Amino acid sequence: MHTVPDGVEVVASWGRARHLDSPPLLVVDAATSFLDQQGIGSGTLAWQRIGDGQSNVTYLIERGGECVVLRRGPRPPLPKSTHDMMREARVQKILGERGVPVPEIIAVCEDESLLGVPFYLMSRLDGTVITDSVPPHLSCAEQRRATSEAVIDALVTLHGIDVTRGELASLGLPEGYLRRQVERFHSLWEINTTRSLPAVERIGEWLARNLPPSQAASVVHGDYRMGNLMFAPQAPARILGILDWEMATLGDPLADLGYLTATYSEAGSPATPLELTRVTRSPGYLTRRQLAERYRCRTGLDLTPLPWYQTLALWKAAIFCEAIYTRWQRGERPHDTSFGPSLETGVPRLLERAGHYAGLTAITRR
Repeated sequence: MHTVPDGVEVVASWGRARHLDSPPLLVVDAATSFLDQQGIGSGTLAWQRIGDGQSNVTYLIERGGECVVLRRGPRPPLPKSTHDMMREARVQKILGERGVPVPEIIAVCEDESLLGVPFYLMSRLDGTVITDSVPPHLSCAEQRRATSEAVIDALVTLHGIDVTRGELASLGLPEGYLRRQVERFHSLWEINTTRSLPAVERIGEWLARNLPPSQAASVVHGDYRMGNLMFAPQAPARILGILDWEMATLGDPLADLGYLTATYSEAGSPATPLELTRVTRSPGYLTRRQLAERYRCRTGLDLTPLPWYQTLALWKAAIFCEAIYTRWQRGERPHDTSFGPSLETGVPRLLERAGHYAGLTAITRR
């Protein structure tokens, strides 16, 4: 934990941010003042950035023996609809009341004068997020399989929640969800790119022509993957919390399954920028096909159209990754020395994989 913040990401006060090229992400004096208002800890604030997110930003905050997690949007200017901290906190609060494993929401702050954007505080979960290495307690073959099974079982539970009544029903309109997704992301491409990648148009047209009928309505997480799940710190594999709800809405549950399976790392498959938990390439973890079969057995949904949802997932991923690449090119991500520049070739790779699922590989390589 840092007790004396430095650099341009974190500053002690807004006064010290006056000469920075871009606004800081964490202002210690402002955060400390908010913690005082909420009666959380006392004395010096210590911080540590956590998570691998490329949009919203999360910090572990420790003060006087108390730990909380602060989550905020990225530096402006960005569309508020994609980084709505108040809505994200509300989603988690509603789902927590329905038994979904999520962090407890402690406080929200709409006052943008404190950190430049709204933010919220949530409880710290004491567990493990699996990315590049396998935690020892989940490393044996039995627990690797159990880890994969837990990923699917938590998704099945989430998709089984009744979204037709109560406060949950106000989170979105399931009808027409797939068409809106295609139309929305198609419109975002020209806004977010400075280069020509004809595959985006070709895949978008294919998606629009081949819209499958939705078989059910559910909460859609929007970024459901192993890296957004926190596992208990001891065996057996058990999910303590589902994280990162910024894209959550109501819609077609197979959108989550399509995203999970399309971005899931599997031995022998080409890598893309969205394979963020590479350990599942190792022996013992379920394959994409096995994940889908477990989901099918527990939900009874017809997975014949799953390739359409996998195509949608990677096509959307290419478009929002292109937005990151464009921001990096414009100098709006000055400290990004790896992810941003990697998207020059990473976005075309995503489009090629999307074309593979759609059966359009030949034309997406043009």
